[in-house]
Amino acid sequence: MYAGLAQFSGTEHSLQIGGVKLLGFDAQHAHKLLITLVFFAILYLIGLILRVAARALGGERQKTAFWTHQGISLLLFIFGVIGFLSIWFDNPTRLATGLGLLSAGLAFAMQKVVTSFAGYFVILRGKTFNVGDRISMGGVRGDVIALNFIQTVIMEMGEPPAVQSEDPGMWVQSRQYSGRIVTISNAQIFEQPVYNFTRDFPYIWEEMHIPISYKDDRSRAEQIILDSVTKHTSDIANLAQPELDRLKEQFFIEAADTRPRVYLRITDNWVEFSVRFLCRTHDIRGLKDRISRDILAGLDAANIGIASGTYEIVGFPPVRLETAPASPIPQNRSIQSA
Repeated sequence: MYAGLAQFSGTEHSLQIGGVKLLGFDAQHAHKLLITLVFFAILYLIGLILRVAARALGGERQKTAFWTHQGISLLLFIFGVIGFLSIWFDNPTRLATGLGLLSAGLAFAMQKVVTSFAGYFVILRGKTFNVGDRISMGGVRGDVIALNFIQTVIMEMGEPPAVQSEDPGMWVQSRQYSGRIVTISNAQIFEQPVYNFTRDFPYIWEEMHIPISYKDDRSRAEQIILDSVTKHTSDIANLAQPELDRLKEQFFIEAADTRPRVYLRITDNWVEFSVRFLCRTHDIRGLKDRISRDILAGLDAANIGIASGTYEIVGFPPVRLETAPASPIPQNRSIQSA
């Protein structure tokens, strides 16, 4: 008969459950397990207190909240690892052996997880992107809404027509939210390039192409297009110029024009006007919509049309009709009555 279902017995105080001795688990290990549970519970409570205090002091500012959360997570992770190793590996020889076995096991069985974990530190140390940045990573375009040790979470946006054929398929044909939240492994930064639309310079250059017929007033059309774009982007250009100057001092880049400019290209059917302008990384579709409406109104007022790929029949070849000559009537033929 057993004194109880679970008990410690022997000189080593090994744990027995139902009379079955558990190898490698004794009273000392049970004591360490209890300390470990208490230690991690205390760390969890400390983390909750620090996050509440950070929200109270930092307010609702997105980037401040993000970096505070990341700092707390890293601090708790470091203390957790140190505390766990201190509790379970009091002998340096055992610690070295345990770490060697653990490293070998992780390298073989958790390659992607280890790579994702390393990618997390590369993202933070290299300032690859931040929460709130608009990026393209792993074939997904959108705004970063969360970042943890293993994954990056993105609020997906649509794709412009030029990349509509890419996989996965997208039904939103512009840079606006699709409604899908996509989770991507941090390991992607080692396999594919990451495009950041907002890092260091939160503006991008955009283009619009307007075909104008050869028979219309091209100078007037160019002025209408330039005036319409300048009207809606002058404030953006003024704000972007100091940012661009700072960027040129920090990196070796050539000077770029922040003011709108129109370029002409001759085609077989029309003159293509390409207007290049600066815009913010968000609300690009709304900006292009306002510019397009102004351009159409100006062209209509100037009686200038938008050229298209239709065909116009401008004339017919001459048509010539010929008839056979009539047979001559005999002069001496008499008509007899019946």
